[in-house]
Amino acid sequence: MRVLERLQTLGIELPPVAVPAAAYVPFVQTGKLVFLSGHIAKRGGQPWVGQLGATMTTAEGQAAARAVAIDLLGTLQAACRAAGTDLDSVARIVKVLSLVNSTPTFTEQHLVTNGCSELLLQVFGPEVGAHARSAFGVAQLPLGACVEIELIAELR
Repeated sequence: MRVLERLQTLGIELPPVAVPAAAYVPFVQTGKLVFLSGHIAKRGGQPWVGQLGATMTTAEGQAAARAVAIDLLGTLQAACRAAGTDLDSVARIVKVLSLVNSTPTFTEQHLVTNGCSELLLQVFGPEVGAHARSAFGVAQLPLGACVEIELIAELR
């Protein structure tokens, strides 16, 4: 099954690439690798504000990380189009780096990040979607967002 068909089956419509809020670009391709800039969690088009362990539960954080994954897929689709191809040309999701706005005592950043990782596995399957990953707790993120995630993918 093609990637866009899987997304459709999951009821996911990919958003357009967001306009960067500062001095950076949404993605850079070098060789076969595509580096996606960090995307913050959004809900209703606005930053999804919150802090895990204080104002948000792990389950809410997972939902936010899933929302970030959808935005990342929209940017990855744009990167693929810029390379003259589509999401089916993704050979591998190489790395996910997740920053979770959390209290000093919150220790479930890895579970929050599963919201992103699990969606990537659903969309691309284990051969392409399984990836290396880091999940960090941080004191704050831009605009008070609860989660920020960046991604590296390899194209065929």
